[in-house]
Amino acid sequence: MPGAGQVRAIRGRIRSVANTAKVTRAMELVAASKMRRAQDRALQARPYAERMRAVLGQLSGYTAGADPDSLHPLLEQRAVKHFALIHITADRGLAGGLNTNMNRAAASLALEHQPNVDRVSVLPVGRKGRDFFRRSGFPMLAEFTQLGDFPETRDVFPIARIVMQDYINGALDQVYVGYQRYVNPAVQRPTLRQLLPVRAPEGVEAQRVDFIFEPSPQSLLETLLPRYIEMQIYEAILEARASEQSARMVAMRQATDAANEMVSELTLTYNKARQELITSELLDIVGGKAALERGQA
Repeated sequence: MPGAGQVRAIRGRIRSVANTAKVTRAMELVAASKMRRAQDRALQARPYAERMRAVLGQLSGYTAGADPDSLHPLLEQRAVKHFALIHITADRGLAGGLNTNMNRAAASLALEHQPNVDRVSVLPVGRKGRDFFRRSGFPMLAEFTQLGDFPETRDVFPIARIVMQDYINGALDQVYVGYQRYVNPAVQRPTLRQLLPVRAPEGVEAQRVDFIFEPSPQSLLETLLPRYIEMQIYEAILEARASEQSARMVAMRQATDAANEMVSELTLTYNKARQELITSELLDIVGGKAALERGQA
């Protein structure tokens, strides 16, 4: 039979869980507000990034069969000895399995390449990915954290400059970018895409088209390729931020629902314990009165 101390403990636990539900509900609302803006930015960047991939696929037809010495360095295909991954995750947790799923996908890619290359390096963008690969012991080219919930294009310039310079200098032979692609508020899909060397995307065949270029295709590629790399990284970060806010909103909603359900169960337990305590006290009173009456008789 529960005592007064147990009833007080249950009441305190109800208060604690109810306060947790208030916090998770507030975090859900904040994430929902940020998600709308992050989702809009990600969806607005998609058409531009996809069109750039299509244009690069068409322009690459002009380099097919060309003299390797005349190719732009970012188009140069060579044996992969040094592999790098731009790994984009969140800086904060409380987003369900978002960061874990992305870390798992990135680790699988890194381990897949590790036996076939001399070195696998990681360039983490986000604290969760940085901490994961730091524990795994992979060398890091650089690390970028605290880009904020709504990064700007200028924030990706240092990232793009590092991988482009290392690729041109021969320090890297292949670069992938990994991020969570936003599908809808409930679905985020880990995505791994080759960034360097630049190649036609899947489904876009490299072919020569009857365009007249002014200036030449080579001059156009000289200007377009760096912008292309920057845009692909920027789009990936926007997708990751939209995925992060969506996953956090869903996770906080589930946490709030679980807390409210726990409050209901604890309230039921508290009422039963309180009722048993009151019944016990009444029985003690009745028993005491009966003993007094027997003593007087």
